Amino acid sequence: MLMTSSQRSGGEILVDTLKINGVDTVFCLPGESFLAAIDALAGVGETIRTIVTRHEAGASHMAEAYGKLTGHPGICFVTRGPGASHAAIGVHTASQDSTPMILFIGQVARGMLGREAWQEVDFRRMFGGMAKWVVEIDRAERIPELVGRAFHVAVSGRPGPVVVSLPEDMLTERVTTANAAPYVRVAAHPGPAQLSRLVEMVDGAERPLVIVGGGGWNARACADLTSFVEAFSLPVIAGFRRQDILDNRHSHYVGHAGLGPSPKLVERIRGADLIIALGGRLGETTTSGYTLFEIPRPAQRFVHVHADPNELGRVYQADLSINAGMPEITAALAGLPPSARYKSETEALRKAWLTAARDEFVADQILGSMPGPVDLGAVMLHLREVLPDDAIISNGAGNYAIWVHKFHRYGGFRTQLAPTSGAMGYGLPAAIAAKLVHPSRTALCFAGDGCFLMSHNELATASQYGLGVIVIVVNNGMYGSIRMHQEKEYPGRVHATALENPDFVALARSFGCYGEQVLETESFAAAFARAKAYADDRRKPALLELKIAAEAITPSATLTQLRQRALASRHAAAP
Repeated sequence: MLMTSSQRSGGEILVDTLKINGVDTVFCLPGESFLAAIDALAGVGETIRTIVTRHEAGASHMAEAYGKLTGHPGICFVTRGPGASHAAIGVHTASQDSTPMILFIGQVARGMLGREAWQEVDFRRMFGGMAKWVVEIDRAERIPELVGRAFHVAVSGRPGPVVVSLPEDMLTERVTTANAAPYVRVAAHPGPAQLSRLVEMVDGAERPLVIVGGGGWNARACADLTSFVEAFSLPVIAGFRRQDILDNRHSHYVGHAGLGPSPKLVERIRGADLIIALGGRLGETTTSGYTLFEIPRPAQRFVHVHADPNELGRVYQADLSINAGMPEITAALAGLPPSARYKSETEALRKAWLTAARDEFVADQILGSMPGPVDLGAVMLHLREVLPDDAIISNGAGNYAIWVHKFHRYGGFRTQLAPTSGAMGYGLPAAIAAKLVHPSRTALCFAGDGCFLMSHNELATASQYGLGVIVIVVNNGMYGSIRMHQEKEYPGRVHATALENPDFVALARSFGCYGEQVLETESFAAAFARAKAYADDRRKPALLELKIAAEAITPSATLTQLRQRALASRHAAAP
């Protein structure tokens, strides 16, 4: 029933609107600017679970990860000024990762707006270039209308973040107003002529490739994608940090384009005569700095499918552009008549990927390109063998993630939580969200030492709510990715990248978590078994600290090698 005759506060109307739209979890760091909303949340009990975090960045990243995991907008509440500034990182991640999310921000009272009152910020200006839509609600009776629109905008077309500003006095005023109906996602569908043209292009190709990425995927869309590529015997490459769209063990998965791709795979992409890009924007990292395809007209015949018409033709002019959501396009593709003419080509690419992955691992082990007593490649190989197929792997940003992406085999839809935005500190909040959404699944976070210390306080959140996440801290005593670029661009001039770290084991134990340090590869298997047993049995976080040699900067090169190459290149270029 949409109508209500009783008066409600703005906070109560807001929470009722969240309930109508199916919200079951909100992430927040409380503030006096939205006390009326907090009180209304208290009134609904367990209908909406309120997860209180230790930092607004953690809250916003948990909400973003929730949006990734469920396809419904992740909900975050923070206070004005400093709170909103801290939460901006989650909005940026949701924007670049195409994740549905709504950030609610307490605002100064309406009569104080424009005076630079305490912690006042103009949120339309602050988030205008980052969010899909920013709105400030000026009257409580408009909450159902404007919040309903916020849900609609967040999920429709290319998913993304919406920011809603809530003046403090608006939340306390009492009014009579009607509720709105739940949001309904709206998406474009492919037309028959476009599908026919796509089939013609596939039939006319000799070396086709499918590249999957972007947001808006769900389990059904992934299953339909699998049916399509099986029916047409097409090879599939995952875009940057989208390796869970197709199960990596599937015979049509042939690798990923992103951090540390196989050189042979890069060569194969450049040599393709047809690229079918499904869902992704084909951004900087997926395209190796926009070098895989010529701009604006790629040399390959090009099909680009995206949920946002404004992305089509933005960088690359396609031979066939299709504006469609991922569930809509994959459902249509799965229904096309099959053709298996590329079976041998796909089998060859799959074999080449498996061989390259095996050779790279062997090279890391035997040739010593990962110096030091702990070998991340061996760690990843062990985890590949012992982790459940549905384990959810999260990470933030840093060179440690190259090993994760290169050696792990993602088991299918939403087994990967990794920010294409490159946000540090993302891994732990994302793992917490994963454990909240899927409490029976293993949630494993990888974090570098610098990355972990940007959100380590959320161990308290995980401990408080009984969430048995597992954290692997890769400690090399520096901001590794920046040091890598430093050696490439300014060889030997090391500055501002060294870190002096705390005792990570003691830090974990201070939060009531399990903590253990791993100093050699041979000790990892038993240590991980202990950590997992603790997390599963006690429902508390477990942390393993892996001490990694500073020289081990990538799976294929040491810091010294990078420095020597850079110096040799400079010497060769000198007059």
